[in-house]
Amino acid sequence: MTPRIHAPLRLRCVDSHTEGEPTRTLVDGLPGVSGSPAEVRALLDGAWWPLVRAMMLEPRGYAWLVGAVVLPPTQPGASFGVVFFNNVGTLGMCGHGTIGVVRTLSALGRLAVGEHLIETPVGMVTACLHDDGRVSVRNVPSRVARRHVALTVPGHGTVHGDVAWGGNWFFICHDHGMTIDIGHLPGLMALSTLIRGAIDASGVCGDDGAPIDHVELSVDAHGAGAPAVGAGAHSRNFVLCPGAEYDRSPCGTGTSARVACLADEGRLAPGDRWIQESVLGTRFTATYELVGPSIVPTITGSAHVTFDGWLVIDPTDPLARLA
Repeated sequence: MTPRIHAPLRLRCVDSHTEGEPTRTLVDGLPGVSGSPAEVRALLDGAWWPLVRAMMLEPRGYAWLVGAVVLPPTQPGASFGVVFFNNVGTLGMCGHGTIGVVRTLSALGRLAVGEHLIETPVGMVTACLHDDGRVSVRNVPSRVARRHVALTVPGHGTVHGDVAWGGNWFFICHDHGMTIDIGHLPGLMALSTLIRGAIDASGVCGDDGAPIDHVELSVDAHGAGAPAVGAGAHSRNFVLCPGAEYDRSPCGTGTSARVACLADEGRLAPGDRWIQESVLGTRFTATYELVGPSIVPTITGSAHVTFDGWLVIDPTDPLARLA
């Protein structure tokens, strides 16, 4: 049951976009919600989900919006904690969202230029706010679970993909046969949705049976479809997110998962740059380092604040979606 709200609730939020993908940051948290990011994630996926849904969906939000709630730190040395969520639930990690939160807190005068340790539900990440406003996120260790997995997609045929972790689980497909640009959006949405259905039907999963909730269609600059990749970029992607919406940015966790694949293939050396382009043509720059046997990616991009104000959730509003 949702905690009782007897009077209109006012929530301070700042909206931003990171390379085209929006983030709504609740900069002062949620009243009555506290704990570590893992504990708060469980609360938001449970009793507090109706309130989160009221913040994210129409008429206050929209389906492709990603939200973030900023939390007081619980670990020594951390600047803050964060939990991310979208239109269907919480996320383990969000690369574009982390960049958006850091730029938001900087715009509010709450975060200085330099490195900051951030708690997330899947581990600690480090964000560096640069003098020019760009943000580099040193993500959680990323890895490849399975390579070249074959899937039979109804109405399309057989495709192959890599199952990889970058803070969320991805199926990264290269032999999809699609042109990745905004003019082919309906086809990209249709095929990636069919692929996700095939993933579920076939039982393909991540480690320990974890569901694969992101589908990434990718094309490299030196492969078939290279004209769809902008000058200077190494690849372009289209990412279908869990809530049946696509990522307008190149997807931070998806880029991290791709870097893990490239490292596993021997195509990208530690410290070398990989420029990942989104379906909109916006870009992240990625590198990685080896920490023991682990691949630790760093993603760099830019975010800009678009709105600063208050959400009002009135319990008497039938579209507050609190029931």
